[in-house]
Amino acid sequence: MYNYNKVFAAACIGMLIFGILFITLGSILPLLADKFSLDEVKSGTLTSILPIGVLAGSLLFGPIVDRYGYKVLLIVTTLLVIPAIEGIAFTNSLFILQVCIFVIGWGGGILNGATNALVSDISTGHKGANLSLLGAFFGFGALGMPLLLGVLSKQFTYSDILSAVGIFFLLVALFFIVTKFPLPKQAQGFPIKEGVKLLKDPGILLIGGFLFFQSGTEALANNWTTTFLQKAVKIPEQNSLYILTLYVVGLTAARLVLGFVLKVISSFKLMVLSLLISLLGSLILLYDHSYTSSVIAYIILGIGFAAGFPLMLGYAGHLFPNLAGTAFSIVLVIALLGNTIVNYLFGIIAQDYGIHLLPWLLVVTAICRIIILLLLRKKITSEM
Repeated sequence: MYNYNKVFAAACIGMLIFGILFITLGSILPLLADKFSLDEVKSGTLTSILPIGVLAGSLLFGPIVDRYGYKVLLIVTTLLVIPAIEGIAFTNSLFILQVCIFVIGWGGGILNGATNALVSDISTGHKGANLSLLGAFFGFGALGMPLLLGVLSKQFTYSDILSAVGIFFLLVALFFIVTKFPLPKQAQGFPIKEGVKLLKDPGILLIGGFLFFQSGTEALANNWTTTFLQKAVKIPEQNSLYILTLYVVGLTAARLVLGFVLKVISSFKLMVLSLLISLLGSLILLYDHSYTSSVIAYIILGIGFAAGFPLMLGYAGHLFPNLAGTAFSIVLVIALLGNTIVNYLFGIIAQDYGIHLLPWLLVVTAICRIIILLLLRKKITSEM
């Protein structure tokens, strides 16, 4: 037996850690570039290690949680990212720094997937609502780390701040140790054959396809916003960072609200509304290049993007309750591929045709998600 509230709290804390891990490198990259004398190419190589680690972790967690459960994996992962955080804080070796970044990405991929699968498993109803609340904690971590560095940077070095964060992770591991988690669903062995069958299932492929474009769209917003605003809209760097922060605030706030709204509105209607909202934000960005319109557009985009991952993961958990971990691994890996491919594709577009085409690609990906959602509707009627 396990306590639902404690397990849900453990999942939220795990997602908070993922938010911290995912944003830490970007927050301190200029400091690391100065410390290791990195040019833009070497800095770019450094940042490319993180998503590789996330992909590796996302591949790994699903079959493990289905076979062995969540407790040991969450504890071991949290304990392993502690020396990685401390390594980033204090190492003078570029190689060790690269290893630590990979471990952080790997641990983040496991924590993201495992906490989502865990909440799906313990939610007998309202999976989408609970996953939305869980997703808000990613935003708290992503917003909290830059804020922490900004507030404390005058009194402490980034090494001291990261070291303290590592101590917080140790407390989290202790909380996982004393918390009872659900038993594994496939205790008799690894669900290899069942996992292979999932790869051919139309439902899982449609969910993965939706998240392919969802993750790609979020990558465009996360990685290209400041460049687009500075070069195409002529907004100063500090103001463009402010707009990006408002986008994350909109995303986080919307996920908090979704946790309650989904209990009274069908997930399909809310998903359609979210897609239309994101399309509206993209169109505002496309046709009006003023500062005020850009602020409004990115807040709208954050709100529109909020439902994508929680609801689609909720559908995956609903369709495959006995293999939720493996199902989540598959769709999250497809999502990460979308993140990489769409981001790389726009890099080519921006170089050859101009950064001003960003809103057009946001519109195209929104239309692709709408089409896939309509195809998916028949597969998830009972969840709607």
